[in-house]
Amino acid sequence: MIQVSNLKHTYNRDTSIIFPDFELGKGEKMLLLGQSGCGKTTLLHILGGLMRSQEGEVSIGGTSLKSLGSSEMDKFRGRHIGIVFQKPHFVKSLTVMENLMLTQKLAGIKIDKSAIWKLLDQLNIGHKAESKTNNLSQGEQQRVAIARALVNEPDIILADEPTSALDDKNTYEVIALLEEQASEKNATLIIVTHDNRLKERFQNRIEL
Repeated sequence: MIQVSNLKHTYNRDTSIIFPDFELGKGEKMLLLGQSGCGKTTLLHILGGLMRSQEGEVSIGGTSLKSLGSSEMDKFRGRHIGIVFQKPHFVKSLTVMENLMLTQKLAGIKIDKSAIWKLLDQLNIGHKAESKTNNLSQGEQQRVAIARALVNEPDIILADEPTSALDDKNTYEVIALLEEQASEKNATLIIVTHDNRLKERFQNRIEL
């Protein structure tokens, strides 16, 4: 499903990061672990097509991300990649439902409110569907962020530090939600984090 090979990113003349090669099949999950400044978020952005790889190759479902133009990459991401950002970026003037409908529209997918309702109910956030996102608690915003990443039924889910601001109880709850939803959709799950609490939960992990 996803293959990474010979990936390297140079920030300036003196700072380059060479990322490890890896390959994950459909439905598999992996933890990318490392402290701040080791290139975790850079790698996630390259995997999600938000940044271009300077050297090396990222292939998703047999498609090289380098082969896609900007607009093609946007559509490809919308249909195949779901990203849970460390800080959710919602359109504040829209409700939860409207934000998720916008996600479908931008991917060129037919708006399906029933699918959105089902997903929100699965994440126990359906009662907030008509609320503005800036009126939600941090935990509720996190669930909506997960819903947005999942709403187009992506092949790959990328989560950037999804537990960094959470206590133990909410940390394991959020990770369980991500694993449960990825399993239900048979999606590949990659979690990028510095949170050592997750170490023992993932047998398949790379430390940067």
